[in-house]
Amino acid sequence: MAINLVSLIVNIIVSVIIVSPVLWISGRSLVGKEKAKFTDAIWIVVIGIIVGTIVGELLTGIVGTIVLIIIWLALVKHFFDCGWLQALAISIIAAIIFVVIIIILGFIGIAILSTLI
Repeated sequence: MAINLVSLIVNIIVSVIIVSPVLWISGRSLVGKEKAKFTDAIWIVVIGIIVGTIVGELLTGIVGTIVLIIIWLALVKHFFDCGWLQALAISIIAAIIFVVIIIILGFIGIAILSTLI
């Protein structure tokens, strides 16, 4: 039950690079540019990863998952200064944007690979 600090730091760095812009775009679209700052999105991701790692070590299964979802929604609610439903909507839209970006990158990767073969 030990936390690997190197993997935690790598996870934070990668998540900040990948998740923060998507969360920021989603937040800006729903609560506006005054409330959704890019630095807030970075803080949401950093704190979410750290607390999520700790909670993940302590709680497992459905209880752990529910607690993590509530923690992430609370972070979005706090930093983007919105209500619970807006935090849920921001999170869902961020997930959809993330999936769309991954699909587009996948198609680009497939197109590049097909030209090389």
